[in-house]
Amino acid sequence: MFKTTKAFSSFAVKDLEAARKFYGQTLGVEATDVPGMKGLLQLNLAGGVRVMVYPKPDHAPANFTVLNFAVDNVEKAVAALTERGVRFEIYRDGPVKTDAKGISVGEGPRIAWFRDPSGNILSVLEEKR
Repeated sequence: MFKTTKAFSSFAVKDLEAARKFYGQTLGVEATDVPGMKGLLQLNLAGGVRVMVYPKPDHAPANFTVLNFAVDNVEKAVAALTERGVRFEIYRDGPVKTDAKGISVGEGPRIAWFRDPSGNILSVLEEKR
């Protein structure tokens, strides 16, 4: 039924303007208003990917990763984002553990998690090309 239907992802934030500043300025993502839909934010990502961000006053942060940014080198991405004030999650307990910089180097891809101003979990994930 939806084989040829375009789709997009979305997630909620508590403060749309704080999200616009974080995604647009801190992360350097093109963040625009959603055409024809007042009060919504659109993240325009590489490859034509769009993600809609909407305000939700009673927002509760996702306890899972809502958006992954594929990078060539996690160490460099973490360093650059740290310089911009991003704090990375440090996981010492549980199935996934990170180093002091917040980078997981266990099984699976090299990945580091951080939060947006609303507390949603994002990641930079090393993708081998």
